[in-house]
Amino acid sequence: MDLIDRLRRARVVPVVRTLETRHAITAVQWLRDAGISIFEITLTVPHAVGLIRELAGDPGLLIGAGTVPDRVTAEACLAAGARFIVAPWVDPELSTPCRDAGAVLMLGALTPTEVRAAVAGGADVVKIFPASSAGGPGHIKALCSVFPGVSFCPTGGVDPGNVPAFLAAGAAFVGMGGALVDETRIAAGDRDAIQSVARQVMLP
Repeated sequence: MDLIDRLRRARVVPVVRTLETRHAITAVQWLRDAGISIFEITLTVPHAVGLIRELAGDPGLLIGAGTVPDRVTAEACLAAGARFIVAPWVDPELSTPCRDAGAVLMLGALTPTEVRAAVAGGADVVKIFPASSAGGPGHIKALCSVFPGVSFCPTGGVDPGNVPAFLAAGAAFVGMGGALVDETRIAAGDRDAIQSVARQVMLP
């Protein structure tokens, strides 16, 4: 199974964006216990590259790097074991290191012009961000009608209640941050609340 197929089968990719590294580690542990094995670790997490290296050493996990600012950082993440690289903008310079490493590149876009630029820039998947404020599932459906061959991953405002609508609109899979990786709940030790959301989004 190739990486994009694996992402499609997962349907939901947790976007781990926390202010503290320990909270990111806890989120991954709790969500893994709930059955999730794919995680995007954003570069805004302190010591993110080291965390990616630690997690990627586990063969049961598929780890990616998010909010990757430039090629040098992308190369560091790939060397640490990241299997997909995500940027919420179009940066063609990320394409070559991803291709050389056999990793998936997700570039961010919002408009048709930006989607076209992302594809031309080497994106394997186009991340639509921020998805909910841009029109939600209706926006994804409209983009899919113009770009039927593009794999879209809406992120930003995705929650358990709208995941089915995004997928029905044509999204290949979705990225989910705060609704799934809620740092306030993590800091409070509310494992049950985090895992409850995980179980909701994993329902077929």
